[in-house]
Amino acid sequence: MKREAISSLRARRGFLRKIGRAATVAAAAVAAGAGGVMRQAAAKKGTASSRASFPTVDYDWTKHRWAFGVDATKCIGCLRCVEACKRENNVPLTAHHFRTWVERYVYLEGEDHPRIDSQQDPVNIAASGSEREYRFADRYAGAKVEKAFFVPKLCNQCTHPACVQVCPVGATYKGVDGVVLIDHEYCIGCRYCVQACPYGARYFDEERGVSDKCTWCYHRITKGLQPACVEVCPVGARVFGDARDAQSPISLFIRNNRVQVLKPETGNEPNVYYVGIDKAVL
Repeated sequence: MKREAISSLRARRGFLRKIGRAATVAAAAVAAGAGGVMRQAAAKKGTASSRASFPTVDYDWTKHRWAFGVDATKCIGCLRCVEACKRENNVPLTAHHFRTWVERYVYLEGEDHPRIDSQQDPVNIAASGSEREYRFADRYAGAKVEKAFFVPKLCNQCTHPACVQVCPVGATYKGVDGVVLIDHEYCIGCRYCVQACPYGARYFDEERGVSDKCTWCYHRITKGLQPACVEVCPVGARVFGDARDAQSPISLFIRNNRVQVLKPETGNEPNVYYVGIDKAVL
């Protein structure tokens, strides 16, 4: 064998040995990480949904099926709902943690696609002057606007929630009444649910080390109250109620309007129903 061929063969073998060592180290790291997750999961017996983790002992979740409606033709983008939600649910007072948010869709003359922003946009944060108060900057003053509207968004409490499917410890679970809940005593902060949600409705709370999201103010609705965002809306753009009651506000909203849901192609079957949105939102 020629000297060059021998040298090339030795170099190739050396390279393959290095790859083998790297693969072994990587496999060990993955196994250790998985073992850590499983140990944390094993330390918590049962599932969150099997525990008595309800806000009130008098609430029977077998008698309700909650649903939510949003009328985008009414929303004025005042963001009172966002501020009320933060205070009611102890959401971190920053510009990047929200259980509910509002998006603005603006069609300018001559443009086929809308310009979209929310209260998290740096221009809007600067306009408010604080990460604890929210407003939309008047950035389109003087522009030729053909159409504009606001769209409140929140957890869709899906019938087939992807977040529940990916949670490795059962911390995220779907209640019989249709609300998807998180038991923070079980949450290990893996953030799988945050990544799985097709609506971007979850966030990670760095201080507590857990995932969080909208629960339609579960601690309120189980006591006969409205979600905070619904209660403070000055124009009635948000509608909530029991879909099992044919005369409830949400049942009438669904029955009397041509409603749509977001991203129906995902198969999650959202339970937030919209009026007044176009294909850019879907």
